[in-house]
This record gives sequence, structure tokens and C-alpha cells, in this order.
Amino acid sequence: MSHEPRTKGERTRARILDSATELFSCSGFNAVSLREIAAHAGLTHAGLLHHFPGKESLLLEVLSRRDRADAEGLFPRILEPGAPEPPRGERLRRLVAVIARNSETPGLVSLYAKLSAEASDPGHPAHSYFVERYRRLRTEIGALLEDLFAAAEPPVKAEPGPAAVQLLALMDGLQTQWLLEPGAVSMEALVRDFLGHYGLHMDAAPEPGPVTG
Repeated sequence: MSHEPRTKGERTRARILDSATELFSCSGFNAVSLREIAAHAGLTHAGLLHHFPGKESLLLEVLSRRDRADAEGLFPRILEPGAPEPPRGERLRRLVAVIARNSETPGLVSLYAKLSAEASDPGHPAHSYFVERYRRLRTEIGALLEDLFAAAEPPVKAEPGPAAVQLLALMDGLQTQWLLEPGAVSMEALVRDFLGHYGLHMDAAPEPGPVTG
């Protein structure tokens, strides 16, 4: 589980990560230097290097920090094999809640939009991270949709794998449009509409017994 930084070192690391997140969000990975991040965090260059050996390791920690927080509520078994998961209907609600939260954090949405595009270059330090991230999301969301489709009344006759790919593509595309013109795009409403076409509604999501497997 996540926790508030308690030691001086943890607080310093958190401050560095906050600064890196803000600067990467504004300018992208390639345009920001470690010295700029250190100055923004109120540290010397050497002080930052005491906590992170390079910009690549800092970038990966920025990305994984947010993804770990999301995984705790949506896919806890990624972080802790064998951990119990919330009922599938609740996990669907939490997935939509992540989209709603993103509407309040334009900096992080911008960061992921910029970096996922930059990371399409195989030489980018986050390339492998994003490849694995999307692979994991396709698998986990596909499994969740498969469970929801089977539990619906009547069962949804659709392939969960392609539906998961479409949902991820919709979420990413909506984020780009929202960044360009926030008032013209309601990410949460449009994702709810997409799920509704499969008979999945937040006010009537199937609530089964404990998730197994």
C-alpha cells in the first residue's frame, strides 16, 4: 500500500518526483535536464544524484509511482500475487473513477500523452516500460471485461480482448482531445457511453461473488 513519506530521505525523493513530474509534463522528457529538476526541487545536482543515478531512472520512477497507485485499487494482484480483488462491478467503477480523476490532473495526463508518443521510439528510455504497461493493461482490462460480459444478463456476446484494446485507444484519444480543448470533451461521459454499448452501466454493473483465479 502507498504511504506518506516519513523519513527525510523519503520526503526528498517525493519532492524530486513531484518536480520531475511537473517539468516532464510541461516540456517532455528530452527537453528537461537533471539540473533543472534539482533546482526546481530546491536541491543541488549532486543532491539529486544521491537519490536517483540518472534521468532515465527518475523517469521510470515517475511513471511507476502513478501506475502503482492505480493498480492498488484496480489490479492489486499485479503488485501482490494472490491479493484479494474487489468485486468486478466495483473494479469497473474504479476504472471510470480513474478517468474522472484524470480530468482534474492535466499535468499528469499531459505527461503520459507526451511520453507515450516519445516512447514509440525503440531507443527511448521508457520504450520498454510503455510496451509492458500496455501489454499488462490489455490483459487485465480484457480479463475484467470477460468477467463482466459473462456475468451480464443476458451475457454479452463480444470478444473482451478487442474491446479492451478499443477502450484503451478511446481513453488515450480522449485525453489528447481533452488536453487540446478541455471544455469540448467529457472523458468520463464518453467512456461510460462506450461501456454502455456493451450493456455495462455503472448504476447496474453486475455484482458477483468473490473473484477467483
